[in-house]
Amino acid sequence: MNQSSYRCELLAHARPPQWQNPEPADCYDLLVLGAGPAGLAAAGAAAEAGARVALIERHLLGGVSLLTGAVPSKAIIRSARLLAEMRHAERFGTKIPGGIEENFDLTMDRMHRLRMRVSAYHSAERLKLAGIDLFFGAARFASADRVIVGDTHMRRGTGLRFNRALIATGARPLPTQIPGLEQAGYSTSEEVFHLTAIPRRLLVVGGGPLGCELAQAFCRLGSHVVIAQDEAKFLPKEERDAAQLLSESLAQDGVEIHLNTTVTAVRLGDAGEKLVDLQSDDIRSTIAVDHILTGVGRTPNVEALGLDKARVAYDTISGIHVDDYLCTSNPQVYAAGDVCLEYKFTHAAEASARLAVTNALGGSTQKWSAVTIPWCTYTDPEIAHVGLYVGEARQRSIPVKTITVLMHDTDRAILDGQPRGFVKIHVRDGTDEILGATIVAYHAGEMINEITLAIDAGIGLSRLAKVVHAYPTQAAAIKTAAETYAKSRSASRSPSTIARPEWPVV
Repeated sequence: MNQSSYRCELLAHARPPQWQNPEPADCYDLLVLGAGPAGLAAAGAAAEAGARVALIERHLLGGVSLLTGAVPSKAIIRSARLLAEMRHAERFGTKIPGGIEENFDLTMDRMHRLRMRVSAYHSAERLKLAGIDLFFGAARFASADRVIVGDTHMRRGTGLRFNRALIATGARPLPTQIPGLEQAGYSTSEEVFHLTAIPRRLLVVGGGPLGCELAQAFCRLGSHVVIAQDEAKFLPKEERDAAQLLSESLAQDGVEIHLNTTVTAVRLGDAGEKLVDLQSDDIRSTIAVDHILTGVGRTPNVEALGLDKARVAYDTISGIHVDDYLCTSNPQVYAAGDVCLEYKFTHAAEASARLAVTNALGGSTQKWSAVTIPWCTYTDPEIAHVGLYVGEARQRSIPVKTITVLMHDTDRAILDGQPRGFVKIHVRDGTDEILGATIVAYHAGEMINEITLAIDAGIGLSRLAKVVHAYPTQAAAIKTAAETYAKSRSASRSPSTIARPEWPVV
């Protein structure tokens, strides 16, 4: 199959061309606007609970995560990581394979094929079999308890009537404010996966998670990548030593890094290249690139929903206003996912949707603030975090102690040739209560889940020391940290960084 065939198969799952919207019920227990991760999770949870559910999607099932977010980006990242590993085969005691070359067509073909496969898990037919009434079309509130789909005047009155509704319309990339960029042309994170050829020279604007992930991936796939970040470090919300390790890793891959740098203007050159003006402090420079990718944040999709008619408070910056139970100013309407949350992650969207459904239909009072949400930036090494940072703990006057284990002191990381990184766990001083953790490692996204479970279940760090871990694993670094803290408590000593003698990196 080619990319066109994969696209047709994806459409057959995400919006079948022959689909006919069903006749609406008199009233729905739950009506969901948006069929991205939050909307799909909400509709599925409500249907499993026996509720009569309607789900409305204006575009394609799966939302950003499936179409232009986590799914396609991680497929490309995996291909890029394999290329990087093959180029360093000698580090692992084998010869570099002959004829290594990037093939962007094959990389994108694989991405389209895998995205099509994932789309089948939430297909229109599966939703129908689950008893969910699926409507395709633009949704807008007609009143506090009715929603209109498209321009259709539906039977049994105007629109779909509901007892409870959930807004899960997601977010989109922020529009650019760079002079000349619109005229010169660029891609957002939603458009970069439509590229048919690898850019020879690529500028990535923004050093957040998405910008760093794609900068590293495209560099490994063969682009000369320049990344411009207007702050002093990448991933501004992460700990400085984590951001520094990432910066070093990007540089080793060949990414040209410009920190504290603002893109002031873009214009087209005589040969069709894009001339980009950069400013760092008092230094001005101009670079020539073939393509520009922006990744500087997302804005919630709240326009054209008729929220005023639904008596739902919102703004265009933070999105739908919700309380700690994810209820809006209209007690019949809840919200979940990127349209209302600060942290715009697929897993956060799904978790918030399930909590909102429980509160909306079950009369529960579960608080979103009580949910423990980890996150991960999928660079190499990965950077994962959960809970509080040290600065946040101190702002709350919480005494904090930190235990750090370096990955180059972990047997499996040494054997894997992946010694960069650390496990850093923060506890409330005088107790073993885990406040938060940052992990920088090849498998940090997998490793952070153990700490997340411990925080969520109220398991202290000393208890983790007694958990038997398979050997050898990189997650054993967590056990090492726990054992160190347990010993330090029993000996009435403050925890400190654990370090073996320095050995050459292999």
